[in-house]
Amino acid sequence: MRQSPIDYLRIAGIMDGISLLTLLFIAMPLKYFADLPLAVTINGSIHGVIFMLYMCTILYTAIRIQWSIFWSLAAVLVAFIPFGNFILDSYLKKAQHRYPVKPFQASWIVYSIIFFSFIDLFAQLPVMSTFATSVGASAFIAGIAVGIYSFTNSFGNIASGILTDKVGPLSMMLFGLGTTSASLFTYHFINDPMTLLIVRSFHGFFGGLIVPAAFTLLANTTAQHEQGSKSAVTGSFVGIAAIVGPAFSGIMASKTSVPYVFSLVGTLGFILLVSSFLFRKIHIKKKKREEPRVSFKWNRDVQKAFMGAFFLMFSQGALAYLLPLHVESLGYSSRMSGTLMSMFGVVAVLLFILPTNRLFNRVAPAYTLLIGVGVLAVSQILIGQMTTTWTLYLVMALYGIGFSCLFPSINTLLIQSTTPETRGQAYGYFYAFFSIGVVVGSSLLGFLQIGITGGFMLAGVVLTAFLIFIFFDIRKKEKNEKLSDLSIK
Repeated sequence: MRQSPIDYLRIAGIMDGISLLTLLFIAMPLKYFADLPLAVTINGSIHGVIFMLYMCTILYTAIRIQWSIFWSLAAVLVAFIPFGNFILDSYLKKAQHRYPVKPFQASWIVYSIIFFSFIDLFAQLPVMSTFATSVGASAFIAGIAVGIYSFTNSFGNIASGILTDKVGPLSMMLFGLGTTSASLFTYHFINDPMTLLIVRSFHGFFGGLIVPAAFTLLANTTAQHEQGSKSAVTGSFVGIAAIVGPAFSGIMASKTSVPYVFSLVGTLGFILLVSSFLFRKIHIKKKKREEPRVSFKWNRDVQKAFMGAFFLMFSQGALAYLLPLHVESLGYSSRMSGTLMSMFGVVAVLLFILPTNRLFNRVAPAYTLLIGVGVLAVSQILIGQMTTTWTLYLVMALYGIGFSCLFPSINTLLIQSTTPETRGQAYGYFYAFFSIGVVVGSSLLGFLQIGITGGFMLAGVVLTAFLIFIFFDIRKKEKNEKLSDLSIK
């Protein structure tokens, strides 16, 4: 009898559950009560490898099995709960006969690589500043070490965009995947601040090569009428990475070390690289050599997509900088900042993967862009006013709605306003604006020193200004289209 992907998931889940229990109830007591820290090091390393294999198995099962996304989310969540894997296994055993196996689609490899790129990014957030100080960096140098990744990442985005149009998105994506995975292992060689800055620079640049090529590949192989919903699906992988990445790195770094965490992420990258060659069935229509080269045009819709990318990540940068300070000022635990971030991520992912993603096929991206910016602006203003736990979670859920509207909108807008011949370069600039937006959002508010409430208010005002610009731009475009129709008649 042929094995089902659920069988592999169950085996990996049991292994993950056992390794978690031995870590919590054997290795940790040996460390703290018998003075044997090596037990945690060894068991933690084994658990980390099994955890990454388990994540890959969840992804493979989701690709091959026609089941609800909630099964996949449950499989991820139980990995952090003692005995959770065993409880899930009993449900999987009863339910697996109801789910047929579907053909493998090569586009899921691209989605997986996008997930890798963003989990690489989000896994850095909780651990990089403390890792920098552990190798002798001052507070100032630690800040540079955090920011230099985004700085060099923007150059990688632009380089990837230009090269994608020349050598093809698939080749560029795989090259970026390989070099990024290799760079993650170099953190083991860091012993001083200067080496850290060099490694961070290369890591950021190579990481910037993946996303423009991957998004270009998806755009060029997706039907026009499905661009909106496919952009939402892509956003779900980004959202899941935003939820899993910080929790995974924070927990694993506390049990092992930061370089070891990055090595695990690098291992995932190499697994995907090998998988990409094994399942290399993505076909792209190549342009004929004799055709004249098409130049990239900064038209109005492209500019709106770039501005949307910048202000989306400006909002994210402001949130990442101000939210922990706001939570701390209210007297809550710093752990609450992470759960609040997870709240917006969970809401966004649900809207991406539920039938609501069809909205992005039916409504023009300019209108969903307008809605998304408006919701984010209101959310930023409200966050600074909220003082209770339940209201903070409510506003962060609202923020998630805004994010889920804005992210697919700017992607769809960019796809519809570019051609396959220039889309790589467009995505290169697009994600460079992403990187710059994060840096500006956090550093500008830190530089102005206008307080927490003032910072949230300013972020909301900036987004409102962008909202007004988009509104009048849409009105102007509609007016021109009406005049054009009248002239034709």
